[in-house]
Amino acid sequence: MNSPGPTVPAPDFGPVDRGRGWVVTLFVTAIAAITRFTMLHYPTDAKTPVFDEKHYAPQGWQVLTGGGIEDNPGYGLVVHPPVGKQLIALGEALFGYNGWGWRFSAAVAGTLLVLLVVRIVRRLTRSTLLGGLAGILLIADGVTFVSSRLGMLDIFLALFAVAAFGCLIVDRDEMRERMARVHAEGRIADTVWGPRLGVRWWRFGAGVLLGLAVGTKWSGLYLIAFFGLMSVAFDVAARRAYDVQRPWLGTGLRDVGPALYALVVVPLGVYLATFWAWFAGETGVYRHAVGRQIGTDGAFAFVPDALRSLWYYSASVLEFHSGLTNSAGNLHPWESKPWTWPMGLRPMLYYFADGEQIRGCGGEQCVKAVMLVGTPAMWWLALPMLAWGGWQLLVRRDWRWAAVLTGYAATLLPWFATLDRQMYYFYAVPLAPFLVMGLALVLGDVLGSPRASAERRSTGLLVVCLYVGLVVANFVWLWPILTAAPITVETWQQQLWLPSWR
Repeated sequence: MNSPGPTVPAPDFGPVDRGRGWVVTLFVTAIAAITRFTMLHYPTDAKTPVFDEKHYAPQGWQVLTGGGIEDNPGYGLVVHPPVGKQLIALGEALFGYNGWGWRFSAAVAGTLLVLLVVRIVRRLTRSTLLGGLAGILLIADGVTFVSSRLGMLDIFLALFAVAAFGCLIVDRDEMRERMARVHAEGRIADTVWGPRLGVRWWRFGAGVLLGLAVGTKWSGLYLIAFFGLMSVAFDVAARRAYDVQRPWLGTGLRDVGPALYALVVVPLGVYLATFWAWFAGETGVYRHAVGRQIGTDGAFAFVPDALRSLWYYSASVLEFHSGLTNSAGNLHPWESKPWTWPMGLRPMLYYFADGEQIRGCGGEQCVKAVMLVGTPAMWWLALPMLAWGGWQLLVRRDWRWAAVLTGYAATLLPWFATLDRQMYYFYAVPLAPFLVMGLALVLGDVLGSPRASAERRSTGLLVVCLYVGLVVANFVWLWPILTAAPITVETWQQQLWLPSWR
């Protein structure tokens, strides 16, 4: 008579090849650093910032030289929270007001993003090989590559989003380990709700990082909603897996309250703390709105004036963003809508120069360009990847796909709620790491299970290597229009694969 199968999951709480894992991680991260930092100061617009760097590089300099506050008197309003500008200011403090200065922090963020994706995919798949391959894919992604070499905000938002996601994946493993310990000790049925899971520092860390994400761009608010639901869903799944009698009720009583604290209250506190210089200063935008723009009495008179002033300031920013609509006549030649982002159908031209002063291409006429474009060998597979992931989630109940698709949805779906708003492809920068994670999971399925035959694994490995090689070759082909290398007009036209790229 065969013995019954296990009633609880196997004790698998993370990868165990720690030494090899860190060797691979650091090696891939070093490659990322080389690509992100090489000629970081180039190009500039006559030694001034290019594209939207013209907003953030001066604001970062004001943060550095003006007591931590960016007031940007050349514009009507400072329209994003301060964290991204504060990070840009760190680079300017090291290197001055030049290309190296206003891009240094972005390059650091882009390099760390590769490190995080390696570690997260390694943990999701329990495979250092797949983690390393995911890092290579992200290195070869044109969107994160270009964003890592410009002094703009989106790469910082992507970094905080992925770091928070990674914290919640580690938290999931640790909580299941705690549940397994309680189950092994025979204490799982002490109450119908299951055990308390104690202090969860990784989830607290995710809350801090989500606060920094919102402190970079308000779109970080969407991450709080999606990641909060994901974390609670992990708790329900853990209680069900370890035979808690009332897993849903147990999650409601044991986990939802701490989750709200860690993933709502903590981010709110961190977000307010990012305005420390605004609170401490006297010259910040609308710092003393109470008594000027708004009255000193009313239903909210009990709220401290500083918080009321920040609320007024935030309402002004929201009004500004709400007014950037197509119906109001706000149009841009490189605008795009979110349905084009998964496949990168409408990239963004950041920099273009031609004329007699451009030399070095070997032809009569040369051009230089920096275009934010996703590497087609990856981005054009987004829809098949999503279809495969949806099937794995719905049919096989694969939690890894549930997590990755949650991250993907959090960075894409909310934009469909405001389609009249002026939008650009660089809003999709936080989407790129989750695309890479999904592709890495697909590669894991192509590679095959460790229990598969040697022939099956060898064939899978060959296909995986050929695909990764194709991605790298595609990235190398795009290199000139990602880095403003001088090219002939004919080569420039050859780089524009789709009519929508023009």
